[in-house]
Amino acid sequence: MRRSILLVGAVTFILAACSPSTNSGTVTPTSSPGSAPPTTAGQLPGPGVPKVDNPIDLTRIKQTPCNALTDTQVQEILGSAAETSDRPDDASGPSCRWSPPAASRPRVNVLFSKSADRGMTSVYEAKGNPYKLFDPLEPIDGYPVTAYGTEDERASRGRCSVALGTSDNETIDVVLEQSEANIGKKDPCDAAREAAIRVLTTIRGSN
Repeated sequence: MRRSILLVGAVTFILAACSPSTNSGTVTPTSSPGSAPPTTAGQLPGPGVPKVDNPIDLTRIKQTPCNALTDTQVQEILGSAAETSDRPDDASGPSCRWSPPAASRPRVNVLFSKSADRGMTSVYEAKGNPYKLFDPLEPIDGYPVTAYGTEDERASRGRCSVALGTSDNETIDVVLEQSEANIGKKDPCDAAREAAIRVLTTIRGSN
């Protein structure tokens, strides 16, 4: 599966999926064996993976991924207006990145998995290898959320990726990178989860 936005007054941040890369705040989903037993084709969710009881249809939002956040939500997350990079045809899945003009940080990236992916099961199967960071967070209105990463970059880079399960075979991945001035002031995984709350609210309201 491909893995594939945080209240901060003056604080600024970023967001987006499996096997996250450090390039431009994007993530590249990967299904690698980890501590969770591998599943057979069609067996979703896998052992120990939370089931999504109320799947969300992501068909419309995938066509315009930058509609995942409103202008107001982006300003709440980044502390200012932001430029967008809309990538509906990205190889890893439709995505959008928000960042302030002429700034490399903070950044937020939201990536939608391909419909043929295996949802949160891929994240759980990658626990330990390749995901050194694997931390199930409090669900959002019943939808499972897990922080993950091939490296734990929370303290060193103020970066965290979270996967939000929207069905048993799809996720929305949010990658958040804090501004250098705010690293260490708040757990970026908590901030990424807050960003995911906004994404979920917007998507459910538009369906």
